[in-house]
Amino acid sequence: MQEGSEHSPMVQEGQQFAAPAFSPRPQQMMGFMDALTTVFRNKYASFSGRASRSEYWWGYLGYFVVGTVLQIVGFIGALALANVSEGLAAMMLLIPLVGVVAMIIPMLGVSVRRLHDTGKSGWMLLIMLIPCIGIILWIVWMVEDGQAHENAYGPVPTNTME
Repeated sequence: MQEGSEHSPMVQEGQQFAAPAFSPRPQQMMGFMDALTTVFRNKYASFSGRASRSEYWWGYLGYFVVGTVLQIVGFIGALALANVSEGLAAMMLLIPLVGVVAMIIPMLGVSVRRLHDTGKSGWMLLIMLIPCIGIILWIVWMVEDGQAHENAYGPVPTNTME
């Protein structure tokens, strides 16, 4: 190598390696309502890009709360209508099912984006099909800090509304 060359000492003649562009992780987490708006409205069926831990966990908390409320409303409605009509009572039990099924797509999307943030393919979500070990690995990956630099799936999430 020539003295005064633009290349670093680690780069050999004729080769260029670029370090990933460093971008610090967001200093503050995404708020609950911002995460719900991002997951369920702005990126409803988006499987590309990256999601921070706060976006992921707030999204799942919202999914759990909404699913629980729908279950309670459906159950109470079915009990109230049981004496009136069995058909109406059965329809009330379908409300939670429809709500939970409608929320599956955004929850899969945020899970895939969260895996992208850690540098893994979205297909790694299928690891959950392995009993016990798969769920443990999935939880570890979801808790793991994302990569602090731009990766193949996009820039570091900013935790701001898009």
